[in-house]
Amino acid sequence: MYVVVVGGGKVGWNLARELIDKGHELTLIEANQRRYATVEDALEHRVHYGDGSELWVLERAGIERAEMVIAVTGDDEDNLLICQVAREKYGVERVIARCNNPRNLPHFDLLGAKPAVSATDLILRLIEHEVPQYGMIHLLDLPEQELEIVELEVVPGAPAAGIEVRQLGLPDGALLISIVRENRGFVPRADSTVEAGDKVLVMLEMGLEEEINKRFAEAVAVG
Repeated sequence: MYVVVVGGGKVGWNLARELIDKGHELTLIEANQRRYATVEDALEHRVHYGDGSELWVLERAGIERAEMVIAVTGDDEDNLLICQVAREKYGVERVIARCNNPRNLPHFDLLGAKPAVSATDLILRLIEHEVPQYGMIHLLDLPEQELEIVELEVVPGAPAAGIEVRQLGLPDGALLISIVRENRGFVPRADSTVEAGDKVLVMLEMGLEEEINKRFAEAVAVG
């Protein structure tokens, strides 16, 4: 695969090295002259100097034949523009953008520059996963398919606690795909029983979050 990476900072540099080690052909674009000199020597002349948001720089790097473009500069506007140009002008189907400020993620999604990766957002999700608390944790969003995978901890007294999978009565568009119990996960069968304290992974269509949360993570009021 031929890949164009825009941005030669730590992320772009390490990403480029890993892709090269995996046997991919690659060109990295870096706009800072001092950084360019360092990276160019380390990557054995696979680096072009220039502003990756300018068309002539992208064309010099061979974007017309690129199978993937990855924009990982420190500027969200540049990353957004590069991915838009790659997809709309040069027909690159696979683009990945770095989103430095997670508040900008909706803009990337709105303008079609996706998937957009935010390190801050990923770390926050890991924190949510590691800190014991009840509620729904979004593990994976698939907006184009209108699907997501969520994790919930089954609270005592929840409608699902003590119920077999076949009797859960999940809504159409929701599927229980895994149960984690005492740090061991398994794919449930129809006769598997969901217990309080379990962590469950559910794949669902977007819009069903509230209903799924009520089944697993909210106790039924008594009296």
